[in-house]
Amino acid sequence: MSYSSFANYYDSLTLNVNYPERTEYVLQLLKKLNHNAGLTLDLACGTGSLTIELAKRGIDVYGIDGSSSMLSVAQQKAAEEGLQILFLCQKMQNIDLYGTVDTVICMLDSINHLTSESDILKTFKRISLFLNPGGYFLFDMNTIYKHQEVLSSNTFVYDTEDVYCVWQNQYEENTNRVGITLDFFGREGNCYYRNTEHFYERAYDTELIISLLSKAGLQTVGAFADLSFEKPEDETERIIIAARKVK
Repeated sequence: MSYSSFANYYDSLTLNVNYPERTEYVLQLLKKLNHNAGLTLDLACGTGSLTIELAKRGIDVYGIDGSSSMLSVAQQKAAEEGLQILFLCQKMQNIDLYGTVDTVICMLDSINHLTSESDILKTFKRISLFLNPGGYFLFDMNTIYKHQEVLSSNTFVYDTEDVYCVWQNQYEENTNRVGITLDFFGREGNCYYRNTEHFYERAYDTELIISLLSKAGLQTVGAFADLSFEKPEDETERIIIAARKVK
């Protein structure tokens, strides 16, 4: 999945995401874990907004994403900020780093884009392989509740200066998977041009994710409701998990 059309409008459609706040939360979580970020990988970094915020706060960070189109936007944004950040185009399941890292961060439901347990386990194993002993993997996931009650088979419409977007979901109850179709109508002069992206997101039971982490040599040390240090509740829409590389 290239997300070539999505890359053009991703930032316009995610203005509700407060990246400075999310970055501050990540730093506070690392502090709570008594872990120095060290060399950090922002996995599935998209257009690099979180990567850039981390770099601006002095974190030695680089980004990986499977979409070259997303990374093109990320590189341009970093250059505009006067930052030299390495961005690599690799799929999560097949990351191949130059060396080990101290921290891996994967935010904004990127793990949900992996729609099979085998791909999740493969990703966790690759992360574990390149994490230093005692290193941390921090990631978030949309919950089953969010897929059932919020995304569901609903349709959303976004009307911004850059694009008119129709977001249509098709929920598959037996798999907790949502098929997502995005129709983008971008304006050029007096005309609108339509582009379409289609992909899936799948929600998983937290206990299954913890089990898969364990199989990859990663010990779960905490699961929190989004942007908090509280335990997730039945109606929590996004959870954040902290896992440590077993020495």
